[in-house]
Amino acid sequence: MKLYTKGGDQGQTSLLGGSRVSKADMRIEAYGTIDELNAFLGLLKDQEVNQKRSGQLKTIQDRLFTIGATLATEQGNHKVRRPDILEEDIAFLEGEIDLMEEKLPVLKNFILPGGHQAISYSHVARTICRRAERRVTALDGHEPVDKIIIKYLNRLSDYLFVLGRMIAIELEVKEITWESRV
Repeated sequence: MKLYTKGGDQGQTSLLGGSRVSKADMRIEAYGTIDELNAFLGLLKDQEVNQKRSGQLKTIQDRLFTIGATLATEQGNHKVRRPDILEEDIAFLEGEIDLMEEKLPVLKNFILPGGHQAISYSHVARTICRRAERRVTALDGHEPVDKIIIKYLNRLSDYLFVLGRMIAIELEVKEITWESRV
């Protein structure tokens, strides 16, 4: 089977279930941003400092793939079998956030991205996650999206922020704080 089908050469793509939509459709934009986030999480996972949490990041990538499949499924199609995002997936993120926060100093200032490549990757992933959340929320304004997806993305962006702080501690890199001129 060839990878290319030429089916998208005219700016259309297929949803799971078979219907064709514009590649500029809000649904495509939403799951495309999820795909971008997943790719960036792979880059974050590949950083040496994250070797001990590689399985954890792989689990998150699996959930993002699930979200992408959910968003790629045409509205009302119940014939396509796919896994779901569950409350336990959100509880997993919250548990990991809590464990990391126990080891972090109290946040007294806004943190700027940077200090080490791995820290910056975490912040870039966080901002892509926030964009994905905005895209999915916008899609939800036009057609219903399971609210647990939005909740998961919101919690994941929190996780990625805390992960960036945790990486700074593990690498013994001083966090860069925002200094206001006021």
